[in-house]
Amino acid sequence: MDTHQSTSEVRQQPPAAVGYAGVLNELLPIALWREDAEGRVVEWSLAAQDLLGYRPEEVLGRPASTMLVPENNQALADQLTRRVQAGETVVGTLPVRHRDGHHVTMETWILPAADPEGRTGAMLIAVETSEVLRMRDSLAALESLFTQSPIGLATLGLDLRFVRVNDALARMNGLPAAEHAGRRLSDVVPGVNTATLETLMRKALASGKAVIDARRTGRTAADPDHDHTWSCSYAPLLDNAGRPLGLIASIIDITVADRDRAEAARARRNVDLLAEAGASIGTTLDLGQTAQELVQILVPRLADSADVQLLESILEPDETGAAIRGLLRRLAVRFPDPTAPTALLAPGQTFQIPLDSVYEQVLNEGRALDLTENDVPNLIRDPRAEPLRSYLMNRLSCARMVPLVARGTVLGTVTVTRLRSRARFDEQDRVLIDEVVGRAALNIDNARLYTTQREAALTLQRSLTNSALPEDTGLELTGRYLPASEHDVGGDWFDVISLPKGRTGLVIGDVMGHGIHAAAVMGQLRTAVRTLARHDIPPVAMLRSLDDIVTELGEDEMATCVYAVHDPATGRALIARAGHPPPAVVTPDERISFLDGPPGTPLGTGGREFGTEEVSLPPGSLLVLYTDGLIEARDRDLDQGLTELALALHGLDRPLDELCDGILARLLPYPAQDDVAVLLARTPGGGRRPDSRGFAGG
Repeated sequence: MDTHQSTSEVRQQPPAAVGYAGVLNELLPIALWREDAEGRVVEWSLAAQDLLGYRPEEVLGRPASTMLVPENNQALADQLTRRVQAGETVVGTLPVRHRDGHHVTMETWILPAADPEGRTGAMLIAVETSEVLRMRDSLAALESLFTQSPIGLATLGLDLRFVRVNDALARMNGLPAAEHAGRRLSDVVPGVNTATLETLMRKALASGKAVIDARRTGRTAADPDHDHTWSCSYAPLLDNAGRPLGLIASIIDITVADRDRAEAARARRNVDLLAEAGASIGTTLDLGQTAQELVQILVPRLADSADVQLLESILEPDETGAAIRGLLRRLAVRFPDPTAPTALLAPGQTFQIPLDSVYEQVLNEGRALDLTENDVPNLIRDPRAEPLRSYLMNRLSCARMVPLVARGTVLGTVTVTRLRSRARFDEQDRVLIDEVVGRAALNIDNARLYTTQREAALTLQRSLTNSALPEDTGLELTGRYLPASEHDVGGDWFDVISLPKGRTGLVIGDVMGHGIHAAAVMGQLRTAVRTLARHDIPPVAMLRSLDDIVTELGEDEMATCVYAVHDPATGRALIARAGHPPPAVVTPDERISFLDGPPGTPLGTGGREFGTEEVSLPPGSLLVLYTDGLIEARDRDLDQGLTELALALHGLDRPLDELCDGILARLLPYPAQDDVAVLLARTPGGGRRPDSRGFAGG
């Protein structure tokens, strides 16, 4: 590249584009941009371009909020801007809109900073949250490997001087780890032919390829009277751009060649097995699947059979009857020997824990026990299982029962066995089995807690959304609530309340988040609406009261809502919104409009800016309330969603339930990406026969 071309390209960069941050940027890209007092971008780093997709010339001089702040966060962004301009530094995790429309979750520091005119603007420093977590986990894993590995490990610089060694290598060399730093191999172990090894190191650096299993023989200060032989491997240590930083060396003492080679191979297999266990156990939050993944790891590599059993009182914590106390339920079992009579070993079985048995001891003490054939009668007490009991008594080599312990609680047991065709468990086997079971216990407990909470959330959600709608409101009604998936539940809801003077209150809302907490918050709001509505609270006052409730629940809570009051005497409805998508109105002549009255601010954000809109609903008109999950999707923007909804509302003379099902079929992707609630209310008349069944379907 000639000098003129380089200079030209540099000049083409916008004057306020900020360059990369060198090594730190390669490890953890840090986006930086500055905004002036009007919220316009005045500086934009190239790391921000990489993370968010906008080139400097696309953002400089433009309002940051319109490009970077998700629509639902505009009010929060305004609030944070005011705080920063008042001199406060704000730190938090916020979604930022990428150039292609998706949201990037970022840990963000927002600091007051003078803009080019000397006014108070803002400097924003942000890192992608997933990158921070990945770096933390990677560093923790690397540090654990370096400090705990029985293999000698070292890092060396480009000059082949030691940077760091672990304790295992320090012991081999007979020199404290700290005294290795800055020294060459020949300085540390002069009794070894180091020239050949350094040649191999340079070869690895030059080629970029690891040198594996280079042997060296000699004596070190650790054992100066005897020769030792080591297997040495050297691999280039590269940065994210592929540039060499030095070498990483692993050293294994293979003096007693067969024994040490076998032990090293076994250690590597164990590490691989633990890594595989970490990756393959807990891939879902399904309790049975997680238990099945555990037995697949244990058998056949560590054992000839594995049996996972959980306490029934753990699985059914709300049941207090004596029937579940002292019971174990089998979640998964694997006994691949085709000659074993294992027909009775099936998931789902329950059995009483035998008194004074190894089961009772392991569960009470929370520690593993080795078993013998003498324990088999207590392991298998079903008279029908006599063939299996005899099989084990005659062929069992060893067995071990390990408690499943998570968060200080014993959940159940895992029993593993080996037959006489295989060596008995040694100490390494026991440690590895206990480690695999220990790691799996947390995944099993997570699945158990998730299952329990999901069932509770579904029960709560169904009890609040699938209740009967009133039939004497003077409106035809139907509604649907659809969770995003069968595995989760959120805070969407709708309700209809009969009001004095023949009027009807209609409400629909969306609590941010998922799970039992969101469902519980939704329940509180629904109850509050019902209570306040019966006191004839106007729509704006209703939303202000709900805003107070959400605010009291905590600063992280937020919800949107629409509250409408229909008066059949006037044929009109008074509607107020709190940051919720606009209701749709379809008149008898099938004119479709989306209300453009005051959108309001979401509940819990402190805005409290609510207004009302009055709309005429002559006989045969349709009012459509819905949550944002109906119209928003990853592959569809808001305007497209509203257009699709309008198309789905044609054919007003159809039965209301059929119309509602058609809306969902047209707009919802499969699988659904968010919870959806829909409420349809049609004024009678217009030549139609009422068809509402008066309850929420779906």
